[in-house]
Amino acid sequence: MRAFREAVEAGDLAAAEALLAEDVVFTSPVVFKPYPGKAITAAILRAVVQVFEDFRYVREIGDPDGTDHALVFRARVGDRELTGCDFLHVNEDGLIDDFMVMVRPLSGAHALAEAMGARFEQIAKEAQARSA
Repeated sequence: MRAFREAVEAGDLAAAEALLAEDVVFTSPVVFKPYPGKAITAAILRAVVQVFEDFRYVREIGDPDGTDHALVFRARVGDRELTGCDFLHVNEDGLIDDFMVMVRPLSGAHALAEAMGARFEQIAKEAQARSA
């Protein structure tokens, strides 16, 4: 999804958040249970932008006019390099309603889990405040 990619690459989190459907479901690469809702998904995105260093999309896969997209990225968490993919599904309104992230290698996933886990209390508070 070109608009989401451009928003993230520009660091425009408000524009990226505007592309999320209210009922979006975020599936983390390091947590079993998905997170439903725009507020928690946006809060996770804001936190991950702080965790990832040298983040860059390297490939976009999918029909630009289709509903399913894959954005391959590279980033660093501390001293761990990782490669990942944002799998996005857009609804009939063109908003992201399914957002699944996968990362590799395992050492990168562990570093991501640790860094995001340290921020999760703040993420939950922010999401709760925005959904109230």
